[in-house]
Amino acid sequence: MCFEQKLLLGLLLVSNLVAAIASVNGCTSHLLKECFCGKIYKASIKKEPIFIVNCTDTGFHNTNMLEELPEETEWLIFTGNHIPVLDSNIFGEDAILNKLEIIDMTNNGIRDIKGKAFHRVMNVKRLILNHNNISISENDDSNFHHPRVFSNFYNIEELHLTNAFADNTDAQLAEDLHDIFVSSNLTKLYKLHLEQNEIKNFKDEAVFCDLPNLHDLYLGTNNIPSLNFNINCMKRLRYIDLEQNNITKFTQKDLDSFDKVAERHEDGLTLELDDNPFRCDTAVKNLYGWLTKTKVVVKNKLTLSCHSTRYGRKYIMNLQNFAEAKHARVSKALTVLLIVLTFVLISLFAAFVYLRKDAVKNKLSPLFDTITRKVHYTHIESQDV
Repeated sequence: MCFEQKLLLGLLLVSNLVAAIASVNGCTSHLLKECFCGKIYKASIKKEPIFIVNCTDTGFHNTNMLEELPEETEWLIFTGNHIPVLDSNIFGEDAILNKLEIIDMTNNGIRDIKGKAFHRVMNVKRLILNHNNISISENDDSNFHHPRVFSNFYNIEELHLTNAFADNTDAQLAEDLHDIFVSSNLTKLYKLHLEQNEIKNFKDEAVFCDLPNLHDLYLGTNNIPSLNFNINCMKRLRYIDLEQNNITKFTQKDLDSFDKVAERHEDGLTLELDDNPFRCDTAVKNLYGWLTKTKVVVKNKLTLSCHSTRYGRKYIMNLQNFAEAKHARVSKALTVLLIVLTFVLISLFAAFVYLRKDAVKNKLSPLFDTITRKVHYTHIESQDV
């Protein structure tokens, strides 16, 4: 056998081996040989099996293999890799992925998402970018800001951005989120996760007002100090997660806003408020009073606590116990005050009578005489009978 024949045979064997690996994984490309491709049953998503491409912890440093996704792919799991930049058209300019509904790119070290990175993804309903290091904009690069980063997700319903952004960018993040929501035209977005992003303030209180279908808003584990965004503009809002923030109080206006939202939605409104440093003061007493009568469902409301400082020491008290104890102290003080006032009035009346006893006697003597005569006449009449 000549050298050319041996080389041809070797290439043929390698080709067959790659094809065999691809066949075992259910994938159609050798670029996806580290991934799993095939149908699995996922009852929480669909009743029938769905076609998944799973590239978890495969050590990829680029997204070239995503241009080879099978057309029947419904769920892409591409997590635990090392992809600092998502370039434009990561699925290829001519991709046909009409069945793709879920994209999970959690924990890939993503820092930048280029414009049109997600191209031809019109049927995707859930995008997960949790635990990355995404920068939306930089002060020294005016071209870095990509407000239309999600503009191709015409039918997206869930956007998961938990701990998705670069650390120490809360001010810039809060400022840019509104531009993203406006420019991306996320009219079908149903659920938004923004937990663990160090958010403090929203420069624009209308930051979420351009999400007309938003039902569930997750803002837990940030640094939000108050209800510093407009919730009345979200006509379908039914759930707000504000737990583990830096909220010390709610104003009466805030509480009224919660009530208005609850009355407007057929499912009412549910709040998560756990682990916020409410201050033990008049405002928190007002909050407790609101909790006892509102139609808003506040989860774990019986375990909510408030914080106080006395003589340099910090105390955490159960909200209910604090409010009721304070109410009991006020009631006891009022009772004591009422008793004291009653005693004072009786004493003053007695003193008045004593000082004016002669005048009182002169005024009351005719009355006593009349009563005495009447009793006397009655006695005589009874004897006659």
